[in-house]
Amino acid sequence: MNYATIKYCDIANGEGVRTSLFVSGCRRHCPNCFNAVAWDFNYGAPFTKEVRNEILQSLEPNYINGLSLLGGEPLEPENQRALLPFVKSVKALYPHKTIWCYTGNTYERDILQPGPGRCEVTDELLQYIDVLVDGDFVQDQHDISLRFRGSSNQRIIDMNATRAAGHVVPWQDDPLFADHKM
Repeated sequence: MNYATIKYCDIANGEGVRTSLFVSGCRRHCPNCFNAVAWDFNYGAPFTKEVRNEILQSLEPNYINGLSLLGGEPLEPENQRALLPFVKSVKALYPHKTIWCYTGNTYERDILQPGPGRCEVTDELLQYIDVLVDGDFVQDQHDISLRFRGSSNQRIIDMNATRAAGHVVPWQDDPLFADHKM
């Protein structure tokens, strides 16, 4: 797997201060994608052991809330296979830090059912994801006032509550920000 970039101390891609890993490779090609350069699976640099260790070290400070996975598309089968051992390490070392994952796939249609976001490691990978932001970016539904997503069709799913309930449970934003309008 290659990665496009890593953002340390990122506050735009999940709750709190995070390390964000932007993986390379995406077959979705959404119009007006904010990171179209990362559609190419060969873009960027290899996700080596040294890179993994650097990210793991970046998660150590108490002020870092967790890891965000973006793309490209983290749920391309090739990326899932490479990310699984990494997110297992993140959760083993930092069980109280959250992992957010952004995907253009729709949870019920493309991830739970056979489709582009599903492979032999999907179910195991999902066990380590705390929050899933799903759905294609849709330019006609673009809304800059939304937190942690680009268009209103995209959902922020609380995966821990979803697993417990057996149906999709939306993530609840901090009440301070829930009614925030820009």
